[in-house]
Amino acid sequence: MRIVVGGPLSTYVKARTADAIGDQGRAAELFAALAGTDPKDFTLGRRAVTAAINAGAFDLALSSARRLPEQELALDGRLLLIADALRRGRPSEAIALGATPDSDAAFLVPLLSAWNDSAAGRDGERQLTGSAATESLLAPFLAEQRAFLLVAHGRTAEAAPLIQEALSRAGGRETRLRLAFADGLRKAGDQAGAEALLSDEEPAFRASAQHPAAPGIAIDSAAAAYAELMLGIAVTLSQSQERSLPIALVQSARLAAPQSSEAAIVLALLLDRDKRPEDALAVLRGVSPSDPFVGDARDTQARLLWTMGRKTEAVAFAREAVTTAGQAATAEDWARLGNALDEAGQHSESADAFARAAALADAAGASNRWTFRLLRADQLEEIDRWPEAKAELRAALAVSPEQPLVLNFLGYGSLEHGEDLVAAEAMIRKASGLVPDDASITDSLGWALFKTGRTAEAIETLRKAAAGDPAQAEIHEHLGDALYTAGRRIEARFSWNAALVTAEGKEKQRIEAKLETGLTPATAAP
Repeated sequence: MRIVVGGPLSTYVKARTADAIGDQGRAAELFAALAGTDPKDFTLGRRAVTAAINAGAFDLALSSARRLPEQELALDGRLLLIADALRRGRPSEAIALGATPDSDAAFLVPLLSAWNDSAAGRDGERQLTGSAATESLLAPFLAEQRAFLLVAHGRTAEAAPLIQEALSRAGGRETRLRLAFADGLRKAGDQAGAEALLSDEEPAFRASAQHPAAPGIAIDSAAAAYAELMLGIAVTLSQSQERSLPIALVQSARLAAPQSSEAAIVLALLLDRDKRPEDALAVLRGVSPSDPFVGDARDTQARLLWTMGRKTEAVAFAREAVTTAGQAATAEDWARLGNALDEAGQHSESADAFARAAALADAAGASNRWTFRLLRADQLEEIDRWPEAKAELRAALAVSPEQPLVLNFLGYGSLEHGEDLVAAEAMIRKASGLVPDDASITDSLGWALFKTGRTAEAIETLRKAAAGDPAQAEIHEHLGDALYTAGRRIEARFSWNAALVTAEGKEKQRIEAKLETGLTPATAAP
């Protein structure tokens, strides 16, 4: 059979090729063109819809979905049409799309009906207490959705226990939900209730206070409630290997609530997982500078640049955020720059950036200011400025004396530099008592025991650390040194070989030397 070049088959091959190489926009255009040549090929029509949704080409996705009979719509197309109906203020149209016989979006009908009833002056909340809601995909999100509805209609006392229940189940969405509930409570006149949900320690909360009119926070409409539900389900599904559906859910959320920075951040993470980092960066650039979550968006953008190997660009991006903000730059802005400089190997400049972050956090009295001093100490240690690092760690301990990370860093650093071993062990032992299952801190304790001559006890402790984190080269090297010192040289070689699996740089060279010549003062771990 002769294949006609430029015919439908050629277009299909080009569309599949564009999809395979990550050119989602081109793939969407080609699939839509192909579907237009045969409107009765519903399989191809659904493929066109999916491709356009995946590309974020909403106009193309909607036009392709509307060409399909309702009964032929796949879930992603139906969800997008529902989002569009809500965005245009057509709740009845959205309900009808969910209520189609055998619709896989039927679980949405109680939620959409609840908001529709409330808008008409009826008690919409009752729609969310019946079996159609409690025995469907809505069930895990009912507490938050009922609370949103009640708060939006001023019934804050009824909403209070539901808010607490929702927050207890929120996981990584807790900050977003706290802001949404607080914004709703403020609008309903419950200022005390709003303030009780927020803390000055969370950057997004401080940003919200600076920009109280920022869009995309309050959940006070059917469209916003729908978008939040789509995000909740997408986050849950993203924990599996499923890729396409979570992206489609978030895209429908973005269509319903275009200003949602949460949707942009979640989508960027999903796109990156789908090996589409450039698309992810493009989405993040759309987050408004006044959005409470702009810091999270910028952090994600910087991390993407780092993982793409664009470290110079990451530094420039982080520096621009600080420069543009000027006096309004936050501790988090400076910390982002510090992290970028660290990734680029510019440890002295990184230490300076973390110093600025610490100063701002100190001025604000933030309880997490110890973290910036810890990060600065880490950079100072990288460039052999231990006395300054030690001073930073002591300052961090003055703020948070029970912080195990600081106790361990200061104690282990003292071990490495041959300082007061008794005091060093006491700090590490205290840290271990606070987090007994932390393998790195258990390793520090084992190393302290070894340094103070209790080799048998050290070996037992280091074995526990190695079992807790088998991939950490430093732990295996320490265990090997202790075993060698105890005369157990075959076991020591096994531990050193295990360390070589992940060791790098000077550590790797040191271990290789030990495997060749044995443990000597020159090859001993510091």
